[in-house]
Amino acid sequence: MSLKAGIVGLPNVGKSTLFNAITNSHVEAANYPFATIKPNTGVVIVPDERLDFLADLFKPERKINATFEFYDIAGLVRGASKGEGLGNQFLAAIRECDAICEVVRCFENSEVIHVDNVVDPARDIETIDLELSMADLESVNNRIAKQETKSRVVKDKVALYEMAILRPLKETLDAGKPARLCKELTEEQVEYAKKNFFLLTLKPIIYVANVADSDYMDLDSCVHYQTVKRIAEEQGAQCIPVSCEIEYQISQMDNPADRKEFLDSIGASESGLDKLVKASYRLLNLSTFFTVGKDECRAWTYSNGMTAPECAGIIHTDFQKGFIKAEVYSYDDIHNYGSELAVKEAGKLRMEGKEYRMKDGDCVFFRFNV
Repeated sequence: MSLKAGIVGLPNVGKSTLFNAITNSHVEAANYPFATIKPNTGVVIVPDERLDFLADLFKPERKINATFEFYDIAGLVRGASKGEGLGNQFLAAIRECDAICEVVRCFENSEVIHVDNVVDPARDIETIDLELSMADLESVNNRIAKQETKSRVVKDKVALYEMAILRPLKETLDAGKPARLCKELTEEQVEYAKKNFFLLTLKPIIYVANVADSDYMDLDSCVHYQTVKRIAEEQGAQCIPVSCEIEYQISQMDNPADRKEFLDSIGASESGLDKLVKASYRLLNLSTFFTVGKDECRAWTYSNGMTAPECAGIIHTDFQKGFIKAEVYSYDDIHNYGSELAVKEAGKLRMEGKEYRMKDGDCVFFRFNV
C-alpha cells in the first residue's frame, strides 16, 4: 500500500530539518521562507521490533520493513487560501496526502526568523486551520451550488443526502474551524464526505511539537509544548514532542549501538521520529502482517478490516484472484514457542478462508492457484 503523510507548517518551524532526519535525506533547510519550493518526497522505514525478531529467528537472505512516504511541503503563510505565498502549490500538495503532520514551533531562538516575529503555537495552529478551512469552504460552496437546486426542485436522492452533510460542514468552515471538528455529522456521513468531497481539514492530523533540545527532557516545563498538547486533546488529535535538531543528529548515526547510547543519554526509549511513524500508522487505522521464510522476512501494511484475500492482493493481484487458503499463526505464538515447528506442534497454526479478517501481527503463507 502506498501511504503518504504531508509535513506542513509555517515557514521556519523545522519542517525540512524533520524531513531530513526522517528520510536521512538532504533537502534544503535554509533560514528563510519558501526555501522548499516543491514537495520533496522521502520513503522512511517503519520500525518494527517484531520483524527484527523474526529475521533473527529465520535468518533470511532479506529483511524488508514496511515503508511510509513523507512529503516535505512548502511553508504556508496567512492568505494561502487566496493564493498568497505558494498557497496553490501548498494546497494541491496536501490533497495528495493521506494524513497531515503539522509541525508547530515550540522553541525560542532569536537567530531563526519567525514569520510573525513572535513564537505563539496557538496562533500558528489557528493560522493553518483558518487557511485550510477557507480553502475547504470554497470547495463546499461549489458543491452546494451544484446540488442545492437538485435537492430542492428535483428531490434527487444523492443531492438530498449530500446537502444534509454540506450544510453543517459549511457552518463549521464559515467559523474558520476544520471540518473534522463538525459535531453534527454521523460517522457514516463523515466517511462519505472523506470519499467524495476531498476536504483538506477532514484529513487525519498529528501535531508535531518541535521543542528545543533543552526542553526535550522536561516537557512538563515547556509552556509552548503544553499549549500544543492541550489543543490536540481538544481536537481529539495526537501530539508528538520532537526536537528536530536531536532527531537529525540521530539520523546521522550509522551504528545502531551509537543511536541507542545517545537515546539512553537523553532518557528516551525510542526516537521521536519512530514515535511519529507509529502514530501515523495508528492515525490511518493501519496494521501489519508478516511473510516469513529463509528467502525473506517482510512486513506488509494493510488497513484494519481487510480480509485474507485482500491482504494477499497487496503482495500480488494473482494471490487474490486465485486465493485458496491462508496458513496463519500469530507473532505472539512464534515469539512464545520459539520456532515455527513448535507453533505447529502446539496446534497454533490455523487454516483460514476467504472471510477471515487479518489481525495485526499475523504471520501468513497464502495458498493460491491461478
